[in-house]
Amino acid sequence: ERRAQLAGSLSGGWKQRLALATATLHEPRLLLLDEPTAGVDPKARRTFWDEIHALAAEGLTVLVSTHYMDEAERCHEIAYISYGRLIARGTAQQVIADTKLVTFNGEGPGIDRLSSEISKLPGVDMAAAFGQSLHVSGTNRAALEAAIAPYRREPYCWAEVEPSLEDVFIRLMETSQDNFR
Repeated sequence: ERRAQLAGSLSGGWKQRLALATATLHEPRLLLLDEPTAGVDPKARRTFWDEIHALAAEGLTVLVSTHYMDEAERCHEIAYISYGRLIARGTAQQVIADTKLVTFNGEGPGIDRLSSEISKLPGVDMAAAFGQSLHVSGTNRAALEAAIAPYRREPYCWAEVEPSLEDVFIRLMETSQDNFR
């Protein structure tokens, strides 16, 4: 249905699909995609990733660079590179496990406003608000539990959760050394 439409007038999602079709027209064995879904809507992102998985299922090796951790979760294997150095590699589950992060999720009214306060406590490597919840992570379980202990009361509810790839990414970036200094 888009056959007569000029490429410059296509939406972001259609432009990305056209670029993918162009890049695979000659049936390469390796496809490098740099931020392939930047600027496209969620429906177009999903369609694009379905197409990437279909290509991979046919035997095409696809390397994708992305800052979107939900996209990284879609990959068979991920690698974090910081300042030109490989700092983590494996499946999403392996990378999460290797960081040894312990994460608690707190929920309750106004808990997101505690982020800066909690992030300064010993044992807390990071605290990030997600709407009305708060992810608090660290590598020392006892120190982390001691840090959040005063907040484990009504109206807040806390539960240990598996760290997300975003939690891991932030942790790795915060502990990574800039080798250009």
